[in-house]
Amino acid sequence: MLVNSVIIVLREVLEATLMISVLLAVSRPLQLASRWLAAGLALGLVGAAAYGYFLGPVSNLFDGVGQELVNALLQFGTYAALLLIVFLIARQGSQPYRNSRVLPTAMSTAIALAAAREGSEILVFVTGFLHMDNFMPSVGLGSFAGAAIGCSIGVLFYYFLLAMPVRRTLRIALALLALAAAGMSAQATRLLIQADWISVAGPLWDSSGFIAEDSLPGQLLYALVGYEATPSATEALVYTASIALMALSIFLGFRAAGQVPTRVQ
Repeated sequence: MLVNSVIIVLREVLEATLMISVLLAVSRPLQLASRWLAAGLALGLVGAAAYGYFLGPVSNLFDGVGQELVNALLQFGTYAALLLIVFLIARQGSQPYRNSRVLPTAMSTAIALAAAREGSEILVFVTGFLHMDNFMPSVGLGSFAGAAIGCSIGVLFYYFLLAMPVRRTLRIALALLALAAAGMSAQATRLLIQADWISVAGPLWDSSGFIAEDSLPGQLLYALVGYEATPSATEALVYTASIALMALSIFLGFRAAGQVPTRVQ
């Protein structure tokens, strides 16, 4: 149970901490105050507690698939927030961000939705073992270890991005946010498949023999790009379309900033 706890909590924590690391690294050259992070985390933790508390009634909605549908909605909501974020970052470039609350609000929204989703999963997992004397010590220790590993990777990732030149940091951050957002769309699609709202055939491929989903590389890839060893054709299509939409948003942002030609010469 110790190892399972580490893997489960690490998986949930990594996705949020890596997104926070990228957004924090971007906020430095833009000279954004960290209030957006505090507000997002506070709202996310409150949302996680409320969602975890009412998880039973929520799960019974829509013929027993309420949890899958709410999680999918949170994933798609995070994607929408990141879609706006990459446009605004690309449009701003490395110049200080002034006279608008749109970008900080979008960042807070993305963090709040991610924290609510991941936090509720951790809360439900841990509280499920509170009354089991034989399991609680190992679950608690494993959960702490998983959270510590996830946060440590996020901190290292943050300083890795800061060590680069500002322009390169921004471009890498945009690419990572696009990949992470597309992964969230694919995960949301997977939830809709589990809820039988979308019908699919068998998986396109099985890469579990190369990179297992429950391994550390698999968890990192899951957090960064939404890695799944056995994706369906529908998930692959949604992922590709989501990447294309993010790329278009980034292109339009660069174009608005005058960093790409308006027509082919």
